[in-house]
Amino acid sequence: MPSRVNVAIIGGGIVGLATGLEILGRFPGVSLAVLEKESEVAAHQTGHNSGVIHSGIYYKPGSLKARLCTEGVNALLRFCEEHAIPYEICGKVIVATSHNESAQLNELYRRGIANGLKGVRMLTGDEIRELEPHASGIRGIQVPGTGVIDYRTVARKYAELIVRGGGAIHVSREVIALRPSGSDTVVETTRGPIEARLVINCAGLQSDRVSHMANAKLDLTIVPFRGEYYELVPGKHHYVRSLLYPVPDPRFPFLGVHFTKRISGGVEAGPNAVLALNVRVTQRILLVQATFGSTRPFQVFGLWLRSTGTCPWTSTTAH
Repeated sequence: MPSRVNVAIIGGGIVGLATGLEILGRFPGVSLAVLEKESEVAAHQTGHNSGVIHSGIYYKPGSLKARLCTEGVNALLRFCEEHAIPYEICGKVIVATSHNESAQLNELYRRGIANGLKGVRMLTGDEIRELEPHASGIRGIQVPGTGVIDYRTVARKYAELIVRGGGAIHVSREVIALRPSGSDTVVETTRGPIEARLVINCAGLQSDRVSHMANAKLDLTIVPFRGEYYELVPGKHHYVRSLLYPVPDPRFPFLGVHFTKRISGGVEAGPNAVLALNVRVTQRILLVQATFGSTRPFQVFGLWLRSTGTCPWTSTTAH
């Protein structure tokens, strides 16, 4: 590996790889390296998610999330067609089971129309059962543009194209420190240093730690959660034809437990939201206020704990 590159990207998930591919596309010939601490790319969140291609119905019209989601769907599907990556546009049904959810359902429909989603329509209870015979609700929304894919496959193709374009992917190379060197930055790793003109932090759940390596002054800390899923037994896969979602509770930043078809076959039910506790993460959560001097993340986290009536670390064993 050369001792110096123009661009070093920390993190070999789909965000870091997409960033690297875009840079090489815009600036051919630039020297670029992606640094990944695991033994392969897409080993964390990219390779452990429900694989949904979201259409953009949940996001506030005019927001960056809404624009990037709707534009991103089209860009992703073009990429998949160009590189023969399997995907399925199976659609989604959002189901309201009580009249208390009507206002939120109406708001989702309004957002879908405002964000330019095609084919979105309101459903009666009978129309829900026509689409999903094993689902029951009083009203619903059909979102035809939602689909499923394996994002690990997408990420691996990104990595392949980065190498083909002259970039480098370095796995098993964890970043442990950053230090300035004139106008450059020296990235210290477990396999030796690399000097870069530009360093881009795409480290996912570790991105706050990487930012602090660069002495960034942050008013945030990542509190890690993981989702757990059940898988339907093969004899019950026919119970779900598309993707089946509840109306999300606006009090929480989650979409709720849903049924998801997998591009590789099978149907999953989930997720819940569980604190991803181990010894190091537990220490981060408990000691981060003293380390970083910010209480705001913990005020928000405390509100979530009170709203759910849980205190996970009283019953979870660190490992």
